[in-house]
Amino acid sequence: MKIFIGSDHAGFRLKNELIKSLQQNNGLHTADITNCGCFSEDSCDYPDIARETCLKVLDFGDDALGVLVCGTGAGMSIAANKIRGIRATATENTYTARMTRLHNNANVLCIGARVVGVGLAEDILKAFLSTQFEGGRHSARVAKLEGADA
Repeated sequence: MKIFIGSDHAGFRLKNELIKSLQQNNGLHTADITNCGCFSEDSCDYPDIARETCLKVLDFGDDALGVLVCGTGAGMSIAANKIRGIRATATENTYTARMTRLHNNANVLCIGARVVGVGLAEDILKAFLSTQFEGGRHSARVAKLEGADA
């Protein structure tokens, strides 16, 4: 599994904590995680980071997931979902993180650094990464999201 992770200035600190958590608690190696920016708390534009991160997820293929962090998770989610092939969700709890992977085959998780603390964000990320798409009846619905006929 390859993880592409990006943030704006509001999510910079939480993004760095999540990278540490992925390495320490999920056993991912540095090569498994790509930090797509930003690289400081200087103001930046979240749509640019969302686009770069999501394009890398799509380029890598089915074995990649994205994580985007901003103040609320909403801006990143809106920006990410403008990109065809991305199914991003702003998530504030573990149940939604699991269900969005299970039923919607979400490939990008968006978290709000001003909404959830580090511990909850780590739990949300763990739930997201450990859940696989169920397929079945959900496949036709996901195909509709992609503009394909069911």
